[in-house]
Amino acid sequence: MSAADDRSAPPHSGTRLEPELALRIHELMLRARVLEERLITMYKQGDGYFWIGGPGEEAFNVPLGLLVDKGVGLDHDYLHLHYRSSATLLAMGADPVDSLRQMKNTATDPYSKGRNFVCHYSARKWNVAPVSSPIEVQYSIAPGTAMGQRRANAKGITIVTGGDAGTAEGDFATCLVWSSRKGSELPMLILVTNNQFGISTPYAGQHGEIRISDRGKAFGMETATVDGNDPEVAYHALKKAIDYVRTERKPFLLEAMVSRLYGHSSASGANFVKDESDCLSRFEQKLEERKLLTRAQMDEMRARFTQELLDAYKRVREEPQPRPESIWDFVFADKNLVGGEV
Repeated sequence: MSAADDRSAPPHSGTRLEPELALRIHELMLRARVLEERLITMYKQGDGYFWIGGPGEEAFNVPLGLLVDKGVGLDHDYLHLHYRSSATLLAMGADPVDSLRQMKNTATDPYSKGRNFVCHYSARKWNVAPVSSPIEVQYSIAPGTAMGQRRANAKGITIVTGGDAGTAEGDFATCLVWSSRKGSELPMLILVTNNQFGISTPYAGQHGEIRISDRGKAFGMETATVDGNDPEVAYHALKKAIDYVRTERKPFLLEAMVSRLYGHSSASGANFVKDESDCLSRFEQKLEERKLLTRAQMDEMRARFTQELLDAYKRVREEPQPRPESIWDFVFADKNLVGGEV
């Protein structure tokens, strides 16, 4: 039994996804997995200083990206993600080549101009707040955009996600408190992707509760724990939670049990962990059993995506590094947006 299957989430009553949607989710899951594998290879070949990402979380993160109302401003959803959210960005429409650029720290990296770690995304056009390296600070930042949406009576909601270990930080408690105050509830979807590890510390060594979602009950909010390794369960659970937050304008705490297929990061080797449940393999078996895809078709798709990213990697290697004098750009604000020098 894998770490993510232990204390498995309760069964979900959702029905199968329509074939077209199931195939779309599979395609994005596979693209995301191949992207992470390319990033790991780049790191091991010396074309990056550090790797951290989300292989094993695709079954949850892809449906999230498909369900987001993306756009600019309070009437669209704000996303406060973490460094395991590459599949969410891909599902929203991001170019996977841009992740290669951030790994290589090229000046063409659209997220940080080559100045940040890989998978540290930022997309103003989609309300994606900058991902930070300190764990879980996004939980105390996210109520800010939700407050803005509440005060403006806007249509959008705020979505924040992080890992299970970081819920021991005070930022998570801050999020629960500020999102649930009676009469001032915030339209927030609070997500926890639980892979049952904090770097090298197992879940049991740092948690007293059975489910992290139980902690939301003390604050009077709706909660659920689901199997994040099943994209059909994840899609239905996310849609239900998002619809609730959009309609009721109140918080919802959703915990997803996921896997950590390549360890914590390159700091722990970034090698495949054989005893973890692989959400992609599980879903491909389902699609094959339902005769939606053959094994040969899936293998051909993987080979094609792998070759596309290999070709892109060769191009990215030749792209320029940031100029030394650009280190001060965008530190506080974009001067073109504020109308002059900062």
